[in-house]
Amino acid sequence: MIDEVQKKILAEVAELHSVPEGAYNIRANGKSAERNTTANIDIITKSDNSGIDIRIKPNTVKESVHIPVVISESGLSEVVYNDFYIGENSDVVIVAGCGIHNCGNQDSQHDGVHRFFVGKNSKVRYVEKHYGGGDGIGKRILNPVTEVYMEENSFMEMEMVQIEGVDSTKRSSLAKLKSGAKLVVHERLMTHGKQFAESSYDVELNGENSSADIVSRSVAKNTSEQIFYSKLIGNAKCSGHTECDAIIMDSAKIKAIPALEANNIDAALIHEAAIGKIAGEQLIKLMTLGLTESEAESRIVNGFLK
Repeated sequence: MIDEVQKKILAEVAELHSVPEGAYNIRANGKSAERNTTANIDIITKSDNSGIDIRIKPNTVKESVHIPVVISESGLSEVVYNDFYIGENSDVVIVAGCGIHNCGNQDSQHDGVHRFFVGKNSKVRYVEKHYGGGDGIGKRILNPVTEVYMEENSFMEMEMVQIEGVDSTKRSSLAKLKSGAKLVVHERLMTHGKQFAESSYDVELNGENSSADIVSRSVAKNTSEQIFYSKLIGNAKCSGHTECDAIIMDSAKIKAIPALEANNIDAALIHEAAIGKIAGEQLIKLMTLGLTESEAESRIVNGFLK
């Protein structure tokens, strides 16, 4: 059963206010709490590791899978392995994410390893949100690992969001694309207090006319720290773009480390990185409309992270 605290977390990480339509697996405090499958989407508990296999039949269109994780026990630490097998010619939405509500003095940690095998001509939209809450002194730690293997002419859009309450996170992502495959990643991140966040993306463009667009937008406040790594490897005729755009505030620290590797004469790769503070004229303009400086900063940050 899902309690009220866990319901609040589900609303934050998966926008679930009631039982979702379609297939779902809700994990709460280390156990599967609720599950539903459909004629086209099966969810199977792994026999060798903690986690599940999600198998989506070929030609599955306009269906969704929700697999959120909620932790409300202080001191709980787990590693979960989830594999997604998306059949050819499918068009699906996958919503994941993890929320930790820690009211104790022990650290709570969830490390999720997600592997996606995207079939030919398939389209996947993947949403992963992370959230931390609770008034305990124990840390809220999330270390997601994502691997994406894309077949010919497949498409995957990934929305990676973390904007509140996570004390420490290390996100590691790997993608390998075959001919005609396209990957789009939008990362949104905010840290405050003494929080630490590290994101790394390694993308191999192995097939002709494959492409990738990796964009990160982040805000670092107080004394928090962020590190962003992004590497595009062009092994064929391909196109790739990676961008980090960050706002730094107070005494925070940000590192942006983009890298490009071209192993083919027709690999077209671009990287961009920008780190700066909020422009003074932006604050002044909003303050002349009646906002306080704090309200003006909040308005700018919220707009930047949309």
